[in-house]
Amino acid sequence: MKPEIILLFALCIPFSLAAKLRTQPIAYEFAGMDYESILLYEDTVETTLPGVLIVPNWMGPTEASLEKAKDVAKRGYVVMMVDMYGIDIRPQNVEQASQAAQTVRSDRTMMRQRINHALQIFKAQADYAPLNSEKIAAIGFCFGGGTVLELARSGMDIAGVVSFHGNLDTPDPEDANNIACKVLVLHGADDPYVPAEQVADFEAEMRAADVDWQLNIYGGAVHSFTNPQADQPGKSAYDPTVSRRSFQAMDLFFAEIFAQ
Repeated sequence: MKPEIILLFALCIPFSLAAKLRTQPIAYEFAGMDYESILLYEDTVETTLPGVLIVPNWMGPTEASLEKAKDVAKRGYVVMMVDMYGIDIRPQNVEQASQAAQTVRSDRTMMRQRINHALQIFKAQADYAPLNSEKIAAIGFCFGGGTVLELARSGMDIAGVVSFHGNLDTPDPEDANNIACKVLVLHGADDPYVPAEQVADFEAEMRAADVDWQLNIYGGAVHSFTNPQADQPGKSAYDPTVSRRSFQAMDLFFAEIFAQ
């Protein structure tokens, strides 16, 4: 084979690999509203893969959250990025995002119903995608982190949940007695939106319910440390080192819960 042909073949490899990632919308209706989540997976796999349900931050489904979902899918998972607001609500700025998130957060019953229904929609994709519906975890960022903790508190039978810089509060801490999965919380030590009192209350909640839980606290990190668009020093800011460490913690957590 001529050298120039070998070089051309080498240059083509990354493009062929990238083409294997399949991304498709999943439309469904729940409680009179239309939703559109996104399913992602490598479409050339010859076996089933564990599933990861992803709840984005308060901006909802965006190109940035889709990039996070792609990154997780490329780690060897079938992923569904969840639409928690409904297809007609796509925040364009922080004011709209705050309003949308508060609407859901202020009604935890509704929040749990929406995320639980999304989980059932995700499990049903095993009929069409290489998903092992017996091995599913859920992760979330900020608003999404709080959402997956509520999913756990609702008692759903999944392998584990991971909260990245999410809110830890809940209206009824005794609901932690419903938790049937493992819990990993990744928290910035200087997050002004999740103060030390909230962290202490969460720890007490987990201990009282005898949950299998972990809490990683990252020194110097504030809110949204995995979000490259976050640029409010001291409040909400991207930290590439902490972001990398937190995803490594997720990887180890998944290796444990999916091996069982």
